Amino acid sequence: MKKLHIIVSLITQDNDFQQEQAAVAEAAARRLDLDLQIIYANNDSVNQSLQLVNVVQGREHTPDAIVVEPVGTGMWQVAQAAVAADIGWVVLNRKVDYLARLRAVSSAPVFAVNSDHEDIGRIQGQQFNALLPAGGCVLYLEGPSTSEVSRIRTQGMLASKRSDISVKTLRGDWTEGSAYHAVKSWLRLPTSRELHIAAVGCQNDAMAIGAHRALQEFSDPRDRGRLLHLPLTGCDGVPSKGRAYVERGNLAATVVAPPLTGPALEMIADAFRNHRVPPEETMLSPSSFPALEKLR
Repeated sequence: MKKLHIIVSLITQDNDFQQEQAAVAEAAARRLDLDLQIIYANNDSVNQSLQLVNVVQGREHTPDAIVVEPVGTGMWQVAQAAVAADIGWVVLNRKVDYLARLRAVSSAPVFAVNSDHEDIGRIQGQQFNALLPAGGCVLYLEGPSTSEVSRIRTQGMLASKRSDISVKTLRGDWTEGSAYHAVKSWLRLPTSRELHIAAVGCQNDAMAIGAHRALQEFSDPRDRGRLLHLPLTGCDGVPSKGRAYVERGNLAATVVAPPLTGPALEMIADAFRNHRVPPEETMLSPSSFPALEKLR
């Protein structure tokens, strides 16, 4: 049997979770004896689409399957082209409405592997409840406005936080640098001092560290001391980053989202080698680190 050739398309290299996705994919490929190629979209949806169109239309070394974590849209047209070329299509971290249609006509595996992003948001809201027993305002760093993941995490957080906890939202792009610049710019505004924020919450750990760096550099020493003692939370919980930050005291808490590439590659290998049809969607559950009981 020939060695399966798999392309994994990830969002960026400048993000803890994406780095973990790549590392887990490489480990799974070695274990499963797959020929793996990882490409990065550099946070650009047009670039990602062009990269994958070139892969699908390539005349040499056509992959058996493409595993993609979309930057923007669900990439319906690229997915159609892949299936028409007998290339498997696996979507990570994105709800798309076309899988059933493609599965009906595809000879290669077509499915999705997702984190439960609403539950990630709910857990983060519960962390705010535990960390702020008297209520207060949370400075909340979201991902890009175009990101469905960001929208769903916010939805879950707002549904689970108490009514005495308010939220001031800023935008980042999942990277440490984006959060650093967003918080630094916000701190320059006179209105930032009127809010008296009680905690900082970020939709991933990279942005949490960027926010912390901006707070460290705040020019007013009295406010800087208060800000640096605020509880700071993130999401993703990569062992060497997010969970390590919590253990060192840089973060008060994180939400652990299991990497998706490993299960996706296992299902692809099983589908091709054992002719098993993967479920249309597999959902992986998150958890709080530390446990909510310890935060309370």
